[in-house]
Amino acid sequence: MAGYRLVLWDVDHTLIASGGVGGSISEEAFLKVTGHRQEHHPNVSGRTERAILAESCRLHGLDPDEYHFEDYADALAEGYVRRAGELRERGHALPGAASVLDAMAKLDGVRQTVVSGNVRRVAEIKLQVFGLDRRIDFGIGAYAEDSDVRADLVRTAYGRATTADGLIYGIGEALVVGDTPSDIEAAHQAGAVALGVATGKSSMAELREAGAEAVLADLTGTDRLVGMIRDGLGVQTS
Repeated sequence: MAGYRLVLWDVDHTLIASGGVGGSISEEAFLKVTGHRQEHHPNVSGRTERAILAESCRLHGLDPDEYHFEDYADALAEGYVRRAGELRERGHALPGAASVLDAMAKLDGVRQTVVSGNVRRVAEIKLQVFGLDRRIDFGIGAYAEDSDVRADLVRTAYGRATTADGLIYGIGEALVVGDTPSDIEAAHQAGAVALGVATGKSSMAELREAGAEAVLADLTGTDRLVGMIRDGLGVQTS
């Protein structure tokens, strides 16, 4: 395969780590919206905020339909604005992330955005805090507001990118980069290609088993990674 025209980055544990601040902000938002303290926590890996809110409600015996996701999204964004300094102190950009984003921005014909389970405002804040926002075209990304199905987010970002470009190219020229099997599965369900990075809780073996076309330990090794984007994924592991 030739290279890719569209690179779709996951955010959490792919580009940044929040140092535990994100979980605390989510608890605050849940309390603000539902009036209940969050005593039970769903598995959030690879999931969207909309899906997380719904399951959190069910775990507490609450009807998700009684609460507006927009209110929860607002509370999350407010929390990240208020605690941006704490996020900067406790979290960090993952090794290699800034270098790779900068280097890929120099590739002709390649656009990069995010496909994230975060709401857009939160994804923007997280990347801004660590100086990773300059190379991301947020306008063609896809977020929790768009769907609670990750494959739909990939399709949405692809549709926005091709509309914005005024170009027609196949979704097989879109590459999803993520740290969870959910990222890999969403890419394939949408018809895109997947690159797994074992910078989160999932191991290289788990990402391989999920079907990623290639798997890396992390985002260091900028030249090699950029070459994979430019020329196509020709290896399975690193």
